[in-house]
Amino acid sequence: MKAFLILEDGTVFTGTSIGSPRDMVSEIVFNTSMTGYLEVLTDPSYAGQAVVMTYPLIGNYGITPDMESDRAWPDGYIVREFSRMPSNFRCQGSLPDFLCRQDIPGIAGIDTRSLTKRLREKGTMNGMITTNENYDLHEILPELKRYQIGDPVSEATCKEQYVLPGDGPKVALLDFGAKKNIARSLNQRGCEVRVYPAHTPAEEIIASNPDGIMLSNGPGNPETNVSIIEEIRKLYDTDIPIFAICLGHQLMALAKGGKTYKLKYGHRGGNHPVKDLETGRVYISSQNHGYAVDAASMDPSVAREAFVNVNDGTNEGFAYEGKKIFTVQFHPEACPGPQDTGYLFDRFLEMMKGA
Repeated sequence: MKAFLILEDGTVFTGTSIGSPRDMVSEIVFNTSMTGYLEVLTDPSYAGQAVVMTYPLIGNYGITPDMESDRAWPDGYIVREFSRMPSNFRCQGSLPDFLCRQDIPGIAGIDTRSLTKRLREKGTMNGMITTNENYDLHEILPELKRYQIGDPVSEATCKEQYVLPGDGPKVALLDFGAKKNIARSLNQRGCEVRVYPAHTPAEEIIASNPDGIMLSNGPGNPETNVSIIEEIRKLYDTDIPIFAICLGHQLMALAKGGKTYKLKYGHRGGNHPVKDLETGRVYISSQNHGYAVDAASMDPSVAREAFVNVNDGTNEGFAYEGKKIFTVQFHPEACPGPQDTGYLFDRFLEMMKGA
């Protein structure tokens, strides 16, 4: 079946429909990972977005047990070449069937290099995937310009708390759209991880007497999470060690007077270099975010910049002065991506033991 990707600037790409045949409107973003497409599809941080994979062949190893949540989150999926005959000893099905079951529309057979270059040059745009060959641009373009992501954190968070048992430190994980590997990375180090819904009051978390608090990744504009930011401010005022990743990093900065801004086209992929400003060492990191913290907006008496992006100089982390709190914009748990910065979980454990 023929399908069309229509961007809000009027550009139209023609390809083949994959997944659900329904129409889809979303924000179009690109991911530069060469593998790990299933982890990308099941990352809750993609709620409200449609993903372009820049690597040209997707689906060659099918569906494997590498899901970062119980469902797929992107609104749509855009690829160059789609493998319909996967080959892998762990394969449990094909990606086309998976997209159909998850009701995710997609398009294959388009020039994803040209599309990605357009998104890099003009910035992230809204777009539509449709199988309607009689589409009317004059009707569609105003609809694309109006589209906004709603409240994706409330959609992506767990609905009730649950526990991963362990014999070590007790960690309270606030789930803003957490990838499973965050809790898994702590649990594998012996931690008991209690996962809380995003809107849990700070008093409830503090009353559980955790040894540490983890603020997870998640989707959307951080500034819209006003009530969550208020609760994080209360958590900051305790002496409990806190480690925050991605959206959690942004929310902690906002709670302490910082400002965030939207990147032109975001950082999404498994090959982003970040520099540790204390040691001067550079690590390759996994990233997935469209917003960043303005480092200049942070009071230096509150937090010092700890990591910076080598490519564009944007902030990648803070260490909070006089507090057992550090935050990073990238993903030390990866999945997909390199494990270079996994040592930060060990640093968090040492911080909890010291406390």
